[in-house]
Order: sequence, then C-alpha cells, then structure tokens
Amino acid sequence: MTPRSQELLDRWQVRKTPRQKEAFYLWLCGVLQQAGYTPQVEQGRGNCRNILAGDPEKAKLLLTAHYDTQPVLPFPNFITPRNLLFYILYQLLLVLPLFLGAFVISFTAAVLEAPIQVSIALSYALCIFFVWWLFFGKANKHTANDNTSGVITLLETALSLPETDRSKICFVFFDNEEKGMLGSAAFAKKHRQAQKDALVLNFDCVSDGDYIQFFPSKALKKEEITLERLEKAVQSRGEKQVEVVRSFGFYPSDNARFRRACGVCALKKGKAVGYYMDRIHTNKDVIFEEENITLLRNGILNLIHTMKGEE
Repeated sequence: MTPRSQELLDRWQVRKTPRQKEAFYLWLCGVLQQAGYTPQVEQGRGNCRNILAGDPEKAKLLLTAHYDTQPVLPFPNFITPRNLLFYILYQLLLVLPLFLGAFVISFTAAVLEAPIQVSIALSYALCIFFVWWLFFGKANKHTANDNTSGVITLLETALSLPETDRSKICFVFFDNEEKGMLGSAAFAKKHRQAQKDALVLNFDCVSDGDYIQFFPSKALKKEEITLERLEKAVQSRGEKQVEVVRSFGFYPSDNARFRRACGVCALKKGKAVGYYMDRIHTNKDVIFEEENITLLRNGILNLIHTMKGEE
C-alpha cells in the first residue's frame, strides 16, 4: 500500500462534519494533484461535495466510493446481500427499541393519568431523537471498512494508473451516502449520460471478509461479455474468493443510482445466514485487510488494460 493510503488510514478515518470533510478533501485533492490529476469538487444540495478526478462525460469507466462517515451506534448495520428475508427482519429488529420506548411512554402516562397529548409529544420526541442519532450522532472514530477501505481502493488505483490510461477513467468520491445516497443522486442528475452509459464500479466496505463479491444491476446482468471481462480481470487468490453474482443479490449503496453498475463489497459466510457483513457503524469497525485492497486494485488495472486494448 502506498504511503499516502497508509496516511489516509492512520489520520483521516473521521469524515463526518463539514469541517472534517473539508479538511479531508483538501488533503485528497492535494494528493491527486501531485499524482498528475486535476481534481474538482462539485457542490450539491445540502452542503454536499463530490470529488472528481477525470472527465465523467468522456469516461467509459467510473470508479466510485463514498467518503463520508457515519455516527457510532451501539449495534452494527448487519447486511446479508443474498438473504433478503434475514436483512428485512434485522432492519425491523433495529427499530424495535423505538416501539418499545413509545409503549413505555404510553403505559407510564396512562398510569400517571397524564393527558394523552403528553404521551404523544414524548413519543414524537423519542422518534426525532432516534432519527437524529442515526444521521447526526457522534462521529464513529473507527471506519476502516465503512468506507475508508473503498476510498483507499480508489486512491491506490489512481496512484498506480499510468497517465496514458487515464483519459477514459473517472474517479468519483461521493459525499453523503450515509444520509441517503445524496451525493451519488446529485452526480447522477448532473451527469445523465454517464449515469446511463458508463460502467460503474462502486466500492463500499471491501476490507473485512474473504468473499469479495460484485453485485451487478439488472441492466448489467444482461451484459454477459462485461461480466466475463470482470471475472477475468479480478480473480480469486488464496483464501480470497471473488464472485460476480448473477443470481439474486443486492447491495444497498451508491451503485443503485446508476444503470450499468456493480456494488463491490467483502463478506463473511455463516451457515445460517449465508454471506454477511457486520461490525460497520460501530467502534469495532477496525478490520483492514490490505490483501483485499491489493487484489481489487490489481484487478481494476487489469480491467482498464483490457478496455484500452479493445479500443
């Protein structure tokens, strides 16, 4: 891993507040400039800033990752991309404390014979606090996997890519994925041709797990040649197993904003739930397997070389 990527891992894992984001993207733009790129910052709604290196209007390949980070939570965002039922049940479990809290408030108000307006007001206050915590709570200081790993994957690739191969590639670092994919939505709205035609590889949580999986969009699943090209470029190595998922699978990240896109992540595997991701959004998000990043970087470089050879 390059010294710049190591510096990112050591110094820049917290990128949540506007001031923290600004400090980070100034550093990142400086690194990209030193490497010969001309980065630009695109402003979107709600103080959203996407960082671009390359021309999205000319790019055949968009390499993307979100750089914003999330509040620290007492429970992980447990994701099972190939087990929809378990995913839904877990999401419902996350909001169970909210309903229990509302029940306790209503029960206590009834026992104390308080006006119903008090019970309603306190229940609303609980809901508002819950939402505030999810979006604006205290910053998580440990974001090795979500999504420092994706940002480093892009940076490692950008710093390794020869200048002669850069004309058809655009690196995009999205803001505000954690607030509802706002950064990628702003980018897709502004660059409609790229949103429709470019191949998008979105790296989100790729450093914690031995199963690296590509989840193509519905449109991309119909492009067997493209999927085969991905498989040849990014191959399994040792314990690291790479798969382009053609069967059912989903990955809830910025790739959802694009027509020809793959969401890329690293997963573990359990007997009951199948492939899964854990630890993210908590202070246990400290696992950074550099081998995953190296495998992906080399695979992307292989893919770009193949694309260049077919021009």
